[in-house]
Amino acid sequence: MTGSAPQRQARAVRLGPRSVAALVLVGAVGVAGFGWPFLAPPDASVNAHAQDAPWLFAGLLLLLVAVVAATISESGLGPKAVAMLGVLAATGAALRPIGAGTAGIEPMFFLMVLSGRVLGPGFGFVLGSVTMFASALLTGGVGPWMPFQMLSMGWFTMGAGLLPFPDRLRGRAELVLLAGYGFLAAFAYGTIMNMSGWPFMNKLASAIAFDPDASVATNLAHFLAYCLATSLGWDLGRAAVTVVLTLTLGAPVLKALRRATRRAAFEAPVTFEGPSEVSRPT
Repeated sequence: MTGSAPQRQARAVRLGPRSVAALVLVGAVGVAGFGWPFLAPPDASVNAHAQDAPWLFAGLLLLLVAVVAATISESGLGPKAVAMLGVLAATGAALRPIGAGTAGIEPMFFLMVLSGRVLGPGFGFVLGSVTMFASALLTGGVGPWMPFQMLSMGWFTMGAGLLPFPDRLRGRAELVLLAGYGFLAAFAYGTIMNMSGWPFMNKLASAIAFDPDASVATNLAHFLAYCLATSLGWDLGRAAVTVVLTLTLGAPVLKALRRATRRAAFEAPVTFEGPSEVSRPT
């Protein structure tokens, strides 16, 4: 029937209570892992073990990300969703080395935005984390920073799945929404990742280094100066590439993702016909 309302798109992962609780838990630990320089008072014991903190938080975050992935898989990540997860993660991991090390040119972010939009926040979080893990193995970027990257990319992709009107907004308006999100989220990703390494930089750079004896306001000023001095160019390049690719290639990629999701029919129930329903020969 023509003129009917758009059908709701299939979601690879439906977030149940356990999945939401796990995401909240890993998010809370992530906030603590990234933001402890601003959350811990100057005389806190964590400041005395600053050099141990990256490994401690890295191990804890890695375990919690694994728990989240397992919980989401229990709530509906079936074989078809796993297959799509593998394809998208492999594609994202292959895209990351393109331009890596050159002015923040990272085309994988554009794919993560579109995938999170089509497949929802639960799938998006898992996809972002798995993609970053696979790309780290591919590029040799394994270290104490990797779980922070996994968590940040999970948040980045999940945020795209939380954008409004996933079943109604289409066309140019949707592309503008996704491009705007990708632009802001690219800066947010860079800023969050700065927080994972900034507290452990050389203390000789007193104007931008973390000072455990200073106030929160002073350290915040140091952190902003650190971001401007070290990563602003990278974040701008990442944001610009995400916007350009979203506006130019977003429409066909969104169409392909939605077609693949419909064909996979992640949420289609499996039914069996009973003996009485089978047609008998006359």
